[in-house]
Amino acid sequence: MARSRLVVLVVEDEAIVRMAISDHLTDEGFEVLEAADAKQAISLLSRYREIRLLFTDIDMPGGMDGLKLAAAVRERWPPIKIVVTSGHRRVSVEELPVDAQFVPKPYSPDAVADAFRKVLH
Repeated sequence: MARSRLVVLVVEDEAIVRMAISDHLTDEGFEVLEAADAKQAISLLSRYREIRLLFTDIDMPGGMDGLKLAAAVRERWPPIKIVVTSGHRRVSVEELPVDAQFVPKPYSPDAVADAFRKVLH
């Protein structure tokens, strides 16, 4: 799918889920960074200016869920494209940052790739 090595930040507290989607995205040609929560994600976003895509779960431990993280990313790093996921909630377009996409869990890797295509174009 990816023609260049776009950098994706995957934020998911479930390690097995995070590793599975990260492996798939790597196979698709992305460079993948991983975070287990919003605090780690913000630290990585601050250090790696080359991050172009954020893929985040909503339900995570800590004081900031994935929707708050997505809003913070949209405000602080507006060029970053955002895809949000959850297995516990359905999210309306109004709840998402501008131009973000929602992919419900359980998702297929192809559904995530399709959401990336939508936000990148």
